[in-house]
Amino acid sequence: MSGSAFPTSFQTHTPYQFASLPSKEALLGEFRGKPLGSLRTPAIVIDRSVFAQNCAKMHSNAKEWGASFRAHVKTHKTAEGVRLQLKSSTGQTSAIVVSTLMEAWQVVQAGLVADGTVKDILYGLPVAPNKIADLADLRDELARYNAVVRVLVDNPGQVRHLEQFEDGRDTPQLWSVFIKVDAGGKRAGLEPTSPYFETLLTSVFTSTVISVYGFYTHAGQSYASTSLPEASSFLSAEVDAVNTAAGFALSLLAGTPDVAPRNTPFVLAVGSTPTAHAATAETREKLASLLNGTLELHAGNYPLLDLQQLHTGLVNQRRVAQRVLATIISYYPGRGVEGTDEAMCDAGAIAMSKDTGPSGTFGEIVGTGWRLGRISQEHGTLVQNLASQQSLTKLNVGDLVQIVGQHACLTLAAYPWYYVVDSEGEGVGLVVEDVWVPWKGW
Repeated sequence: MSGSAFPTSFQTHTPYQFASLPSKEALLGEFRGKPLGSLRTPAIVIDRSVFAQNCAKMHSNAKEWGASFRAHVKTHKTAEGVRLQLKSSTGQTSAIVVSTLMEAWQVVQAGLVADGTVKDILYGLPVAPNKIADLADLRDELARYNAVVRVLVDNPGQVRHLEQFEDGRDTPQLWSVFIKVDAGGKRAGLEPTSPYFETLLTSVFTSTVISVYGFYTHAGQSYASTSLPEASSFLSAEVDAVNTAAGFALSLLAGTPDVAPRNTPFVLAVGSTPTAHAATAETREKLASLLNGTLELHAGNYPLLDLQQLHTGLVNQRRVAQRVLATIISYYPGRGVEGTDEAMCDAGAIAMSKDTGPSGTFGEIVGTGWRLGRISQEHGTLVQNLASQQSLTKLNVGDLVQIVGQHACLTLAAYPWYYVVDSEGEGVGLVVEDVWVPWKGW
């Protein structure tokens, strides 16, 4: 097992999590060509054309902004989605971020590393001691294809664990490391002005097992943006944070000439879906002329989008590529606020997640003037949206509705497979054309 918590077979065989699920081939045999109205609900539907268009738009943004691009794959966790994220009509990249080791290994098993589609995998959490052996196995596997694994550190304790692991090996190897920087979100990383930041820098630069690749930040707080100027300000804050961190690192290295950074120039990695949408030629001109490294843009939610992203004002509903299909299972005249009607659907917390945003709703019912106002585990209560500008659609028991939820990443995590349609294909988005099976587990 080479010190790994996973059995050796994990790298070459289908993980046990899928043992009881139908194969993609079986699912295609059952559902390809079926109209959406024939599907068991709740179900998740992805429009492949819209997904691909969103990927192309993000590649264009990165080009305009003068940056390379790294795609986060955690929202959909599928081989098909990764391919669309990495190669579009406007550009391509071979760098990804994963949120779990399962995602990383499944990328390998899907052949995406062997065929050169993926050449650079960043494990997107600060490295935990119990993940190091697994990451080392992944690093060795990727090395067979001249591909690399990178990890995040934001605490000297992580550095010590990496050193202890390599000290126990016959042939110690270098770890390619991003230093995680906090740009105000207080989720992970250190602010470059923190009194502990110099201690962290010293630990990584004096370590014999670390090669500093660059500085990485994610402005999670940018999801509160409601306009392009707001998102642009968060993007500028991200760049300022990693640029300041890199400048501090360069000054520290200049004072200790016996310590080599092992990577210059540093990569300055920034992005979230809102700030990546704000990465344009215009915002690039507003950046400081002196950058202490090269820019890399990253984002993950952008291919699918959701209510949260609609609220930023940076995208419109036509760009939302995912919907939950649900069936109206009951109707309650006059039960709601001010005597309005309510209805019940078969999509609840497990189908949608319990995330809400500024709208205060769990989901918007597309084109109807209704919204998902309350949810229980397996069902949801639809209420009439009194503030909606849309004319109210009459709902009947048995009707199929489409719901855009608050947070696509959590919503998609509920489903064992996704039905894929193509609004630009012969079925004009109303017929199942493919089925994607996501990777489950950690």
